[in-house]
Amino acid sequence: MYGIIGSLQQGLVVTKKFGGPYTNRYDLPGGSLEDGEPLTVAIGREIQEETGLQAVQIIQLGATSFRYPWDFEQWHFNQHITIFYRVSQTMGTLAPAVPNFDGQDSHGAVQLPLAQLTLANASPLVLKAKQYLLNGEHFDPTDTTYATWDVLTRPVY
Repeated sequence: MYGIIGSLQQGLVVTKKFGGPYTNRYDLPGGSLEDGEPLTVAIGREIQEETGLQAVQIIQLGATSFRYPWDFEQWHFNQHITIFYRVSQTMGTLAPAVPNFDGQDSHGAVQLPLAQLTLANASPLVLKAKQYLLNGEHFDPTDTTYATWDVLTRPVY
């Protein structure tokens, strides 16, 4: 599950990713559930761990998936299924750097104008969030497939 924090005018809060297929790209704050953790608790925890912000008001928008070729262990194609949340209110200060711990895959977060977020520097999740904000906060659950996918060797941030 991943959170959309920002607006058309202010831009989007993105994390600086250092793991998985979105390595060295901007990504949305979010991640995986811990054992027995409810979705709403998990999204709040992930946002705080990766951005320093505390999610105060969230609403689930819907689920979608992103499919692309990616060689990982014995697999050659990834289907990233996720649930999106609209985070309309936060508390705290955005952290450009966050503590590293086992399972952490964010170097911290920044808020960027939507025009700066492209396929060359962002994950498909960021592009879906950008589309959501540009479309007047209408969430499109259509799955997205990419014919190619490059894991970047150098950070864009």
